[in-house]
Amino acid sequence: MPTPATVDLAAFYANPDRSVAVLNYNARFITSIFDLVNSDELASFVQVFLADQRTKVPAEADATTTFNLATPAVYLAMIKAILTDRPDAYQRFQPAEILASIEDLYSYYRTFLRVATMTSQQNDVMASEFMTIDQRFNDLVIRLYRTIEEKLQGHANQVYRQVNAGSSACMLLQQIAWPAPTEYTSLQDIPFISRLMLRPPMMVHTKSNKRKGHFTASATNPIANFTGSATDWYCYPAMIGESLAYIYFHRDYLASGIALANLFQLADSQAIAGKKPDLILLFGSPSAAGDEQPENGHYFYDEANGVYVGQVPYNDQTTYFGYMKKMCLTLHNLHMIAEKRLPIHGSMVKITFTNGQTKTVVFFGDSGAGKSESIEALQAVADDQIANIETIFDDMGSFTLADGHLYAQGTETGAFVRLDDLSSEVAFNNMDRGVYMNPEQKNARVIIPANTWSRVVAHHEIDMWVYANNYDDAVGVQRFADQVLAKETFIAGKRRALGTTDEVGMSTTFFANPFGPVQEEAATRPIIDAVFDQLFADDVYIGEIYTHLGNDKSQEKLNASARALLTELLAL
Repeated sequence: MPTPATVDLAAFYANPDRSVAVLNYNARFITSIFDLVNSDELASFVQVFLADQRTKVPAEADATTTFNLATPAVYLAMIKAILTDRPDAYQRFQPAEILASIEDLYSYYRTFLRVATMTSQQNDVMASEFMTIDQRFNDLVIRLYRTIEEKLQGHANQVYRQVNAGSSACMLLQQIAWPAPTEYTSLQDIPFISRLMLRPPMMVHTKSNKRKGHFTASATNPIANFTGSATDWYCYPAMIGESLAYIYFHRDYLASGIALANLFQLADSQAIAGKKPDLILLFGSPSAAGDEQPENGHYFYDEANGVYVGQVPYNDQTTYFGYMKKMCLTLHNLHMIAEKRLPIHGSMVKITFTNGQTKTVVFFGDSGAGKSESIEALQAVADDQIANIETIFDDMGSFTLADGHLYAQGTETGAFVRLDDLSSEVAFNNMDRGVYMNPEQKNARVIIPANTWSRVVAHHEIDMWVYANNYDDAVGVQRFADQVLAKETFIAGKRRALGTTDEVGMSTTFFANPFGPVQEEAATRPIIDAVFDQLFADDVYIGEIYTHLGNDKSQEKLNASARALLTELLAL
């Protein structure tokens, strides 16, 4: 089935293949329903819609009486005739058929991720007004739809639903000067996102729903192949832990680009002006010359300029948000290793008990090992013994040794989790804040905010560090008495894959972290040694929890392990 052509106007961009649309309010802001029905933007989208509908109309349909077979000009003329109450409006097509088609057009438009943009050099006023401006457009679209609907059905509606009719999100863009080295001048005109408004819950659909392979080093800086422009690229400036990252992405990756807002702190424009980043990501850019696996992502360390540069190419596979997230974390982790910090693939929570005690626990393991599930089970079995569980990091953090002390920090302010892993309480409590990725498919995910950046990057002491063992048939937890055995277990990174990546069966990953340590194993090993030496010297609980997720996925056994963990925590 051929894909309808992309619309690329100054004020409106729509790519049916990626279900992405961009509305540029600076190029044109429509203020009345008559301006809207007479606009080139609506005409172009109607053409896309009718091309899509013609593939669904039966072959024997009569083009003279089937509204979805009308030309765009006839279709728009009919809309105008209805709005102006022309008496000859229904001579060719029946009102019921027109209404059904208008409903289809309205629904089809809302299947697109629709992101509005505004650009401002001085955004003090715009920062408070851009959401109001966007709301006016949403009100305009829904008013046009309801006016046509009620005229066709001959009466007013009894029930009104305030859906996001015009846009799904709105971005305030700003040009920000930063000291780009000569090689990076092609990035300087690309606007930064300075403010972002989401309309959750957002349901986003991508052409891929699983990540494959690893990110590998490139011999060539990907910036050499960059061909983007200020028209079709944006920059999300992020704080990933304490790393400053400039995440550049093609507009067809807006689903991933705006979802970053629920995962990484959007850096303040005043704070980044004049700052060279630690990390740069080019998402949707051609691979560097000579790269192996050109369909996957690569990174390059620009030693002369002291910046890690990542690149993920434009293809259907990389529409899965995991590529955006994991490349960002890979670059950050490489930066941490270079600074002699140890990247941790896991979840860290600070538990406040009703008896007044607080304990900080790090759950460690690769994807699907049972880190999040163990936390959920712990909360479920605790009854009234736990007053609060605060998430410090959900997927990636780092351990730092300084002056004979060890502390942990997180990277993300949000969580990218499988819907199946969420308890109903957590799922419903966060529904109105989430960005949902392919919710009807296997490995469906949601991105939800979890904590503030200042709390995430604070220096946290560690009371317990447990490996999430999803492959052995034991129940409970065990503490390692032997440092060598403990270190061997964590370094081996064993797990039984659960289908969240392209891996199946038993697998091993160096230090359970394919996002940095695997790429820089030699540099990571001495940091691991130093961390384990300090943890055992401080008598920190180092152990493993048996999650059973790779075997029978028994909730009863996982709960039993969580009860054993709870007992150990209360005894510390």
